[in-house]
Amino acid sequence: MNRDRDETARIEDAALTRAAQAGDVTALGLLLERHRAGMRAVALSVLGPGPDVDDVLQDAAVTALRRVGDVRDPAAVGAWLRMIVRNAGRSLVRASVPVQPIEDLHVPATDAGPERWLEQHAMRNWIWEAVEELSPALRLPLVLRHFSTGVTSYERIADACGVPVGTVRSRLNQGRAKLATALAATADAPHGDTARRLRASRIEAHETLAAAESGRFGALMRERWSPEIALLRGNVPVGDRSILARGMEGDLEAGVRQRLVHAMAGRSLVVWEMDLLAPADDPGHCPPSVAWVMTLDDAGRPHRLRLSHPRPVRAIQVLTPV
Repeated sequence: MNRDRDETARIEDAALTRAAQAGDVTALGLLLERHRAGMRAVALSVLGPGPDVDDVLQDAAVTALRRVGDVRDPAAVGAWLRMIVRNAGRSLVRASVPVQPIEDLHVPATDAGPERWLEQHAMRNWIWEAVEELSPALRLPLVLRHFSTGVTSYERIADACGVPVGTVRSRLNQGRAKLATALAATADAPHGDTARRLRASRIEAHETLAAAESGRFGALMRERWSPEIALLRGNVPVGDRSILARGMEGDLEAGVRQRLVHAMAGRSLVVWEMDLLAPADDPGHCPPSVAWVMTLDDAGRPHRLRLSHPRPVRAIQVLTPV
């Protein structure tokens, strides 16, 4: 009898998983509900009792949404969900939560056919369309938490957003809940081409760095950025275009160079994550990395820029006024 029940459960899991992979957010919700007890048990075994358990379960739900297309054995989706929770919990214990960049979602497995590749593209576009439906206050922490590679801890997100850590937790909770509603609302709507937008943003990042190297950073900002561009620390403006230009020039004169390692691009929000390359004779001159978090205006131009250092700052703040 138990064997029959187990087999029935596997068949039901497989059907729900395939429906979720086809874009049915309700099916994913049913899967998460069916396996919630097992997922919580895993989180408790790794973290012990406390608020982090709920955070990990919520993170796992968003990860499952983004990666459900990766499930190879739909009947074993329960084990896959528990693995996500276990990995997230262990990462939290290590005080680091690595997140798969969203653009990696479209990369097909070697044995995947074109249908699978197209499905993954469609899922990614749908997710970003739903993210754009969130308010700016909820969108930024959610994007940084789940789609960034470095600005993922509550402390770093709080620093980038200029709010307390408790507010970050609250906004993430609200954002995840509203994202589920937005996914349902945008399921049948036209979805933008996220891959095209991302390629364009990466090109823009490389051209921006090249312009800076050739002494044209100020000219590029005048040509491509909003005339009202402002540098923010948290939510407080601390500089304008001239301050940004002088900061970049000062860093280049000191021998600091930047290299793009990851980008995220939505209609209203762009993030460029850079490695900072210190001068060879002064390796501790600058932080090892910086994230450019840019809010776009209605014309798609950078309008507000926040700079966040995903790893500890050792010395100067890149692009910030002295």
